[in-house]
Amino acid sequence: MENQGLSDAISLDRKLNDVFGGRVVRKDLTKLIKEGANVPVYVLEYLLGMYAATDDEESIDEGVKRVKKILSENFVRPDEAEKIKSRIREVGQYSIIDKITVKLNSKKDYYEAEFSNLGLKGVPISSNYIKEYDKLLAGGIWCMLKMDYYYDEEQRDMNPFSISNLKPIQMPNMDVNEIFEGRKQFTKEEWIDVLIRSTGMEPTQIDDRVKWHLLLRLVPLVENNYNMCELGPRGTGKSHVYKEISPNSVLVSGGQTTVANLFYNMSSRQVGLVGMWDTVAFDEVAGIKFKDKDGIQIMKDFMASGSFSRGKEEKTASASMVFVGNINQSVDSLIKTSHLFAPFPEEMANDSAFFDRMHYYLPGWEIPKMRPDFFTDKYGFIVDYMAEYFREMRKRSFGDSFDRFFKLGNNLNQRDVIGVRKTVSGLVKLLYPNDEYTKKDIEEILQYALEGRRRVKEQLKKIGGMEFYDVMFSYIQKDTLEEEYVSVPEQGGGKLIPEGLGKPGHVYTVGYGESDMIGVFKLENQVVSGSGKFEKSGVGSNRDVKESLDTAFRYFTSNSKSISGTISIKTKDYLMHATDLQGIGLTNQLAIAELIGLCSGAMEKPVQESLVVLGNMTVGGTISKVENLANVLQVCVDSGAKRVLIPAASVADLQTVPSDLLIKVTPMFYSDPIDAVFKALGVG
Repeated sequence: MENQGLSDAISLDRKLNDVFGGRVVRKDLTKLIKEGANVPVYVLEYLLGMYAATDDEESIDEGVKRVKKILSENFVRPDEAEKIKSRIREVGQYSIIDKITVKLNSKKDYYEAEFSNLGLKGVPISSNYIKEYDKLLAGGIWCMLKMDYYYDEEQRDMNPFSISNLKPIQMPNMDVNEIFEGRKQFTKEEWIDVLIRSTGMEPTQIDDRVKWHLLLRLVPLVENNYNMCELGPRGTGKSHVYKEISPNSVLVSGGQTTVANLFYNMSSRQVGLVGMWDTVAFDEVAGIKFKDKDGIQIMKDFMASGSFSRGKEEKTASASMVFVGNINQSVDSLIKTSHLFAPFPEEMANDSAFFDRMHYYLPGWEIPKMRPDFFTDKYGFIVDYMAEYFREMRKRSFGDSFDRFFKLGNNLNQRDVIGVRKTVSGLVKLLYPNDEYTKKDIEEILQYALEGRRRVKEQLKKIGGMEFYDVMFSYIQKDTLEEEYVSVPEQGGGKLIPEGLGKPGHVYTVGYGESDMIGVFKLENQVVSGSGKFEKSGVGSNRDVKESLDTAFRYFTSNSKSISGTISIKTKDYLMHATDLQGIGLTNQLAIAELIGLCSGAMEKPVQESLVVLGNMTVGGTISKVENLANVLQVCVDSGAKRVLIPAASVADLQTVPSDLLIKVTPMFYSDPIDAVFKALGVG
């Protein structure tokens, strides 16, 4: 089987070299030279594509030596700029490698070049180069240049440096039809492997689902205004693509940033990073801080509409926003105790409107940590060629590509639909740039797109409650009208309220905690021989919580004979431990639940399966109704409850509960505390 995989890889290498000759490079060569030269990957690979794009070992060795020689002799290091300038003057002509940006000097009516590492400005450059390589005007490109030096006494204002020959060592322009035609020669699986190898990874070492995640990391590079976040463990290569693979993306390392830097500088009247780059990626989201108060608000506006207001004018930009960061605890415990956006800084972490603008949440915990065998030594596209293909695809949109076959279910609101369409569009641009695919191909992409947006919505539901209740994402086949639902893998299993009967004395309740969030609480009661004492643990110093529990015990001792003759008070001690399962601070609405727990422990009879008890009572046994019943029931369902015990006083509030939420639980109503005990234990 391994030999089969090897021969497949060799034949794919051959096919790539045949179809895209000169556009591909063997990826281990890049790594080999990159370690010794501080030059961007896309420059290196262009040189390798020129001198080592072959599968003949001898020619490759020769090519690699040549590339190393060129870099050591001609690449301008910023700290050696003066030495190189001197060499150009002394020799009269010298070849260099540097990044050149060109501007038109309209006063003198000629073009001027600026050198990134050499530090020269105002060097005249022939307009022929501009016509041929228009990218010189848009952000600049790395070039191999022959530089001349001639100083004229009579024309002192003329720059003595001039360019006698210029050859780009980045793609100066590209014909996207080459990609469209070439794509036809590859199967879907082969093309996915080609794209993944082009980023330096080895697809045969990773499973199919992880391949899709690696492809999604590329979507912000092909799709305008795409907002994506990826949180996961360290060492999974979250920021690699945005730092090394594309010359069109910028990585903003954690820490403070400003509105001027990111969006618009009012004093210099210059658009910030979002206007200059295709993708702005934030590394380590926990550290994002805006010096300006309105920073997050402007970011929200931009993420929603691709525009932002500064001063009197509104600016538009097409940059995609990517947020990457680390999750330091297990995903299971995050889902149970908080939400998956928790690593974001505090001012963002509880802002549902900010996260609602995310089009996709990539589950970084599913991507394995990078090992040496994950890096490829096979052929892939020269990254600069791939970056140009990506940039060219930003001008197109395939967001409507599933409309022929499917329509989206009614749980998706407008923001959900936009997120799903953008993800579909981006993945179609990557996988089927020539717009040729089958219904099955597009269904696969649609399911993946729905899952990532649903992951966002599931977290919004935890942060913002009923406003984000609709998470049952689905799509409908247009020909058969069959509806397919899409779930999120991490939501399954591991519920706070387990299935099956619990132990006698154990009871769950849902209510408002000290932090005013709704949470799940577990009360564990144990009955041992003793003299009628009631001991509590896990309740901290909150007087209201203790009062609520004491109310339950007083009612229990006064009314035990009405509940069961088998209950003994004076010869037993009652031990109770309370657990705040979601870390939001214990609720003080515990009296009914604790009364049921005491009776369950004393009678050695467990409460009904997957039951949650709602409501509270006074010492005299007066029942209070449940505040905000719809939100409380939503938390019950999310936690795994199948039955919910509700005070009769709350019956009228049922009309505020969405019908598709009600059908997920069996509501049971009680009129007084003793009725609650009987119904919870399923007796009487």
